Amino acid sequence: MQDEPRAAEILPAIAKFLRETVTTDHSAHTMFQARVAANACDLAAREAQLAPASDAAELDRLVALLGRRGSLAELNAELAARLSDGRMSLETPDLKAHLWATSMAKLAVDQPGYASYRRALKRLKG
Repeated sequence: MQDEPRAAEILPAIAKFLRETVTTDHSAHTMFQARVAANACDLAAREAQLAPASDAAELDRLVALLGRRGSLAELNAELAARLSDGRMSLETPDLKAHLWATSMAKLAVDQPGYASYRRALKRLKG
């Protein structure tokens, strides 16, 4: 499950900024903010492209780990509760792999240029 804010929240804020500010103010600060807005658009595009498959894979892993069906949010909340109260730990079979795969999916959307992510991705691809 991707983190907040989601594309549906990011894109209207960017559109407002572009309409109300960039078209009238060309200061260095506004141009910096325009680059931030462009990066946010890139993030939203990656989320739209990658999140459906990564969310489905995450849900499948959670169903296998927890032994029941539910929404992604429900199962993540249950996983957190089980970790918090000690019913699950890093010794739980497949938990480390799930956490790693989930983290990699989040980084693919949020920070695909992050050096540690790129190194880990190279190791995964061989």
